[in-house]
Amino acid sequence: MAVRQDCARKRIFGSQHPELSTNCSPAGTFGGVLFCTVRMDFSKLDGLIPAVVQDNATGDVLMVGFMNQDAWDITRRTGFVTFFSRTRNTLWTKGETSGNRLAVRDILIDCDEDTVLVKAECLGDGKVCHTGERTCFFQRAEGVAIP
Repeated sequence: MAVRQDCARKRIFGSQHPELSTNCSPAGTFGGVLFCTVRMDFSKLDGLIPAVVQDNATGDVLMVGFMNQDAWDITRRTGFVTFFSRTRNTLWTKGETSGNRLAVRDILIDCDEDTVLVKAECLGDGKVCHTGERTCFFQRAEGVAIP
C-alpha cells in the first residue's frame, strides 16, 4: 500500500497503518492498538471543532456535535464520545443519562485538523437522537433538484 499524505488519513484510534499519520507521534495504545496524538486546531469557531459521528458497523451518520479541547481530551482518554454543549455551556458524554453511549472505534481527522469523524459503536438501545430516533438524520429535505 502506498503511503498517502492526504485528507482523512490521520487516525487516532484503530490505525492499521500508523505511518499514514503525517503530523503525529506515538502516544500510547487504546484497546491494544497504537494511536497518535495530533494537535487539533481549536482556533476557529470559538475554540470548537465539529465532530461527525458515524456508526462503525453500518456507516450511517448518527449525529454532529462540537468538541472543545477538554471534550477532545476526555473522548481520547475514555474512549466514549464527549461533546461541548453550546446551549448549556458544559461538557456532556453521550449516553450518560440515557445509556445510549457511543464507544469510539476510530477517529479520522480532516486535512485542516479542525474537524473529526468519529466512528463509534452504539451501546444501549442504539437510539442516538434525543427525539428517540436511531440517528439525528431522519428527515428528508423537500424541493431539492437531484440530477
